[in-house]
Amino acid sequence: MKVSIIPEKCIACGLCQTYSNVFDYHDDGIVKFSHTDSLVEEVPDNPDTLLAVKSCPTKALIND
Repeated sequence: MKVSIIPEKCIACGLCQTYSNVFDYHDDGIVKFSHTDSLVEEVPDNPDTLLAVKSCPTKALIND
C-alpha cells in the first residue's frame, strides 16, 4: 500500500509508531518513515500499518 506523510499536519501524538514499526520520529517528534526520509513510500499491506494510518487524528498519514 502507498502511504504519504504530511509533516505539517503532524502533532507528534505518537499513535502511528505505537501501532506500526513502519513509522518513527524526527528529533522534533514529527512522523517519518523508519528507514527513509521520503514523504511517500510503498509499504507492505499490514493491518497494523493500516490501523496507524486510519488512527492519525490530524490525517497526517494518508493511504493513497
